[in-house]
Amino acid sequence: MQKALVEAQRAFREDEVPVGAVIVYKGKIVAKAHNQVECLKDPTAHAEILAITQGAAALQSKWLKGCTLYVTVEPCAMCAGALILSRIEQVVFGASDSKTGAFGSKININTLGFNHKIKVRKGILEEESRYLLKSFFKGKRNKTK
Repeated sequence: MQKALVEAQRAFREDEVPVGAVIVYKGKIVAKAHNQVECLKDPTAHAEILAITQGAAALQSKWLKGCTLYVTVEPCAMCAGALILSRIEQVVFGASDSKTGAFGSKININTLGFNHKIKVRKGILEEESRYLLKSFFKGKRNKTK
């Protein structure tokens, strides 16, 4: 989770919403990414989506069976759907997201009857993850004043 936080800090420095993600397989990081929506001008360039793509390439498989995603913020519905399609085993996240979180905050993707369920752990490095988000959006609000 510390490595995901490093990725989130990188996003913050690049003026992206500070979300970072890493995928671990058999104790080894196989993917790491941070939000790049602004940089790539792509609304799908969330940290989780970019990490899924990297992880699949690293494992040379469309499935991420046996993998764990560590992400600083609860994934949204788009990312949760992609995680189901990737067959990832577990998601560990820091801060919950009451506006778009798809692992219990806004909806719970695991209760929608899909053919794959994902193990979830939440609240890991929650304060650090939340602080980055709050600092980022506070800075955005101050710039518009």
